[in-house]
Amino acid sequence: KWRPFYSLFNNAEVVASVVPTLFVMDTVKFDVCDDIVTSFVKKYNYYRPEPSKKALKKQQKEAEKAAKKAAYKSQTAQEPVENAEDISLGRYGQMGLIQSSESHGERKFTDVKDLQPKIKDQNVWVRGRLHTSRAKGKQCFIVIRQQSYTVQGLAAVNERISKQMIKFISNISKESIIDVKASVKTVETKIESCTQKDVEVHIDEIYVVSASRQQLPLQIEDAARSENDESGLTIKVNQDTRLDNRILDLRTPANQAIFRVEAGVCKLFRDILTNKGFVEIHTPKIISAASEGGANVFTVSYFKSSAYLAQSPQLYKQMAIAADFDKVFTVGAVFRAEDSNTHRHLTEFVGLDLEMAFKYHYHEVVDTIGQMFTELFRGLENNYADEIAAVRQQYRVEPFKFLDPPLKLEFPQAIKLLAEAGVTLGEEDDLSTPDEKLLGKLVKAKYDTDFYILDKYPLAVRPFYTMPDPTNPKASNSYDMFMRGEEIISGAQRIHDPEFLTERAKHHGIDIEKIKAYIDAFRYGCPPHAGGGIGMERVVMLYLGLDNIRKVSMFPRDPKRITP
Repeated sequence: KWRPFYSLFNNAEVVASVVPTLFVMDTVKFDVCDDIVTSFVKKYNYYRPEPSKKALKKQQKEAEKAAKKAAYKSQTAQEPVENAEDISLGRYGQMGLIQSSESHGERKFTDVKDLQPKIKDQNVWVRGRLHTSRAKGKQCFIVIRQQSYTVQGLAAVNERISKQMIKFISNISKESIIDVKASVKTVETKIESCTQKDVEVHIDEIYVVSASRQQLPLQIEDAARSENDESGLTIKVNQDTRLDNRILDLRTPANQAIFRVEAGVCKLFRDILTNKGFVEIHTPKIISAASEGGANVFTVSYFKSSAYLAQSPQLYKQMAIAADFDKVFTVGAVFRAEDSNTHRHLTEFVGLDLEMAFKYHYHEVVDTIGQMFTELFRGLENNYADEIAAVRQQYRVEPFKFLDPPLKLEFPQAIKLLAEAGVTLGEEDDLSTPDEKLLGKLVKAKYDTDFYILDKYPLAVRPFYTMPDPTNPKASNSYDMFMRGEEIISGAQRIHDPEFLTERAKHHGIDIEKIKAYIDAFRYGCPPHAGGGIGMERVVMLYLGLDNIRKVSMFPRDPKRITP
């Protein structure tokens, strides 16, 4: 850069000006140096001489010579691959668009999880995603992923595999869906980077079924990285990036496992209650009035009037009890127009609701729900151990602990435990979220359980339809159940007498006309009953020990997110 101005330094005055600058050159910005040179040029009328025609011609020849040399080198490097006979022609390539024009019934596909040493040397067809690829000389290693399972594949130049085929495989974009025909081979050294550690597949044919874009908004390896990886060099994918690119994020092993556990929660909930004589019902989600008389509802246009999205199926569960169904449950969407941007709130979630008639005491229902939970937890342990282990590989998770039968405390006992820890609450105060979390830690320390039932809440903090305690006018026949210090179900004995229900509604300042249909449901005789509503996503989050409910909602909805 400075060479054209070296002649300036023959001038003593210039040297006297420049030398001090040279000593601090490392700390002087280039633009400052340029300004100095410019001032010298103007002062001494120095201009860089234009190169001669001979010099220009020489430079041009050298550039042409270098270009020809580079082109020849590139051409000779490609000639062995491009000009050689392709012995693999027809055994690799882009598969045409599948429009169900042929069935290929002769191809029997094997799941990646079933690739075991017991089928070594067998030829198999496998469909999966190209997780990673690595070309090395005349061979290419790939990892084929199918949901949470992975297997290593190897293609090497031989009498059936051409260099062109190796090049094709190495250029397949990550996350593309591929069909592979291969032979299963056992390996001497376990392949620690794959779930199928004892085998690999030697590729004979490979076809791209659906190609992925080359540039991915997030890398699956980054999204799947363990939270236990403390390396400062690792890339962390933040929550918004994950949710904005949910299709890719859901492909990670942990997410594949989370939503299988979630499916298990719903299945176990249904199976356990069905075995106990419950009937599954389906309740409307478009209703004419707020289902619990609250203001936090979504209003929707309904022809020439307005309607609301149901906050809860409670009214319809109770109507089913009045219609002699005795034991009912429902699984469906619940909508809450609450501007709560917390780790445990969603504006739309899946409710697992149940209602049950009892003979004389609401504890018949409480004990049924408690037993249902212990059976559900045990079912997850027994049937979803692999999925739970997959989640633990990515997230720091403590195993969930519970007692059978579950621990049951009364509200005054909780107040006492908190008081011993320095938190003072009145007998008619509700528990705040920090209080609940602290209580969960105290219960875990004292009783070694993450699940417990808290009974006899103050009447003042419960809805108008809650049955008061028969002996203590300040208490109620209501209960919450907790997992890891967070509420997962709130329930109570409901008032089933229409006159008493009207009285309690007036006490709470509720317009009777707005809940007339609800009260009228009990005017034709209704058995005593109790129930509750469970947030499915919250159960999954807390059972797995995750820190945010958005991790367990496939496409979460909150006050700030309504897409994708």
